[in-house]
Amino acid sequence: MSEYLTPKAREIKPSGIRKFFDLASGRKDIITLGVGEPDFVTPWHVREACVYSLEMGKTQYTSNAGMPELREEIGLYLHKNFDVAYDPGKEILVTVGGSEAIDLALRALITAGDEILIPEPCYISYSPITALSGGVPVGVETFAKDNFKLKAETLKAAITPRSKVLVLCYPSNPTGGTMTYEDWLPIAKIVEENDLIVISDEIYAELSYGSKHVSFASVPGMKDRTILVSGFSKAFAMTGWRMGYACGHEDLIGAMLKIHQFTVMCAPVMGQVAALEALRNGLEEKDRMVESYNQRRRLVVSGFREIGLECHEPQGAFYAFPSIKSTGLSSDEFATRLLNEHSVAAVPGDVFGLGGEGYLRCSYATSVNQLTEAIERMGNFVRKLKGE
Repeated sequence: MSEYLTPKAREIKPSGIRKFFDLASGRKDIITLGVGEPDFVTPWHVREACVYSLEMGKTQYTSNAGMPELREEIGLYLHKNFDVAYDPGKEILVTVGGSEAIDLALRALITAGDEILIPEPCYISYSPITALSGGVPVGVETFAKDNFKLKAETLKAAITPRSKVLVLCYPSNPTGGTMTYEDWLPIAKIVEENDLIVISDEIYAELSYGSKHVSFASVPGMKDRTILVSGFSKAFAMTGWRMGYACGHEDLIGAMLKIHQFTVMCAPVMGQVAALEALRNGLEEKDRMVESYNQRRRLVVSGFREIGLECHEPQGAFYAFPSIKSTGLSSDEFATRLLNEHSVAAVPGDVFGLGGEGYLRCSYATSVNQLTEAIERMGNFVRKLKGE
């Protein structure tokens, strides 16, 4: 039956992350550092708000753009915390996770053949979604020596007359890299000079350590050029609720809304109720979870360095990205043997694009005991490799 599929559907590769989940599936001895998901359960009062709304029979469609009160609360939250202001009635769209928001943005913007600039290593979905939408993904490599920041000279070198969109993800999945206001200024200049539109995936914005997250949309002149994407999955421990949002110029959001209403109609009402409760009454729990991630961050970085793996210090998200180049193995070989021989699942860096080979993505969104045991097992593996 594959002959009925479009060439794009046939050619797209399965998730490189999913491969390692499948290999580890059913094995109780496995310690998993591969899942980009909080180990916390959604706070009880958030779940309770959802349950109560169901008991009260709140099961109907909402506005296509999302509940007005939720959009209002999102607008207040972004203005207070990240210094960006949006009109809830025209510039905010509630989506089925941040992933839908990214998909909608790319589908609304891409004309066949447009080049989409994607700093890499990066979240694995950007390039496939770009290709499925008819665009051409163009990787822009970032480097450990720069703490995986996007550098202006590298971005400028990748631009051609067909460049249209720049996709950003800071704090970064998989590297944990972040960008400061000063880092953004030369990037913003290039964006303006080359008339680019920016999709800024800020799903890890709240998970910033040491300094406050700076939204690209807050840089002077960039708000109207930027579609800010975020959601509740990471900072609020709500991955399974699939609640995200996009904010931007009303013309851009309006186009995305049209696609959204013909594909999913609206985000699930029960998830919207939960998201509203999280914003109104869940900020203290969010802060406690972020502090816990910060403690684990310090543990894993020092642990990797102690066992002989170089590791830049991630300033955001909940991933460490240690280098395994000193072992002589490729990322895939290292991850496969680590799983099979020492029962630790992590994701090989090469699945995240340019600059990922020679690295391993390790999520520290798991318990301290599990992290400590995983580092010990990895240390045994590294010592074994050096003895081979």
